[in-house]
Amino acid sequence: MIFLRPDFRPHFPADDAFDRILRLEGEVFRQLAGRRTLRFEVGGKSYFIKIHLGVGWKEIVKNLVHLRLPVLGASNEWRAIRRFEELGVDTMAIAGYGQRGWNPARLESFIVTEDLAGTVSLEDFCRDWAVDRPDPKLKRALIDKVAGIARTLHQNGVNHRDFYICHFLLDPATAQSVSGNYEPRLHVIDLHRVQLRRRTPERWVVKDVAALCFSSMDIGLTSRDLYRFMMRYTGLPLRKIDMASPFWSKVVKRAVKLYYKEFGKQPQFPFSF
Repeated sequence: MIFLRPDFRPHFPADDAFDRILRLEGEVFRQLAGRRTLRFEVGGKSYFIKIHLGVGWKEIVKNLVHLRLPVLGASNEWRAIRRFEELGVDTMAIAGYGQRGWNPARLESFIVTEDLAGTVSLEDFCRDWAVDRPDPKLKRALIDKVAGIARTLHQNGVNHRDFYICHFLLDPATAQSVSGNYEPRLHVIDLHRVQLRRRTPERWVVKDVAALCFSSMDIGLTSRDLYRFMMRYTGLPLRKIDMASPFWSKVVKRAVKLYYKEFGKQPQFPFSF
């Protein structure tokens, strides 16, 4: 099976398009066993491609032993992007996708997406907030946007599994005020491990929200900022937010544990348990 978007198809018109795409060369961003991510250019446009050449039975068995569904190829990211589009959550635009083979351990597949050139990750955009405070309206708008995305995904059976702020790409032009207001546009990337269900189990929701919490711990957020996120995420007024509830306790404890594992120290954070 192979899909090439009409404007992308002319660059690979032959019957051997699948093989030619697998042989693409460019700037390599990630090289793992059985998977490669690189950026390339054709027709004056820049694209990213993830090439999967099979995970092997060892990886499949390891995931199943830990009660996790293994990611066998690009099809998972293909489905995730389509689901994000249905939900109105900005992500990557697909230019091509293909998969072949029947052995799950040796599937060959790829997904080509447009390069989100000019965007900046929230991790980089917010890096200096602790010492160089941003416009409060911009900070509130970004918190609302991230919380809204998380709420939309989790209420519709989607969890990311790597939900760190580095995987939110901001269009800098939308970080400029218009008549004193901000409407930031964020693209969520790195969707190859996304899980799609009718309903997201709480443990996976906790994992996602804890990842956001962990990756935001050093950007100078206040307790007011965190309560704002919680209100937007839950849709509840402040008076009904219980930081000591089992759900939020699990989120913060997991985030603090991640921080200690990464940096060997406790974070300076407005809430602790």
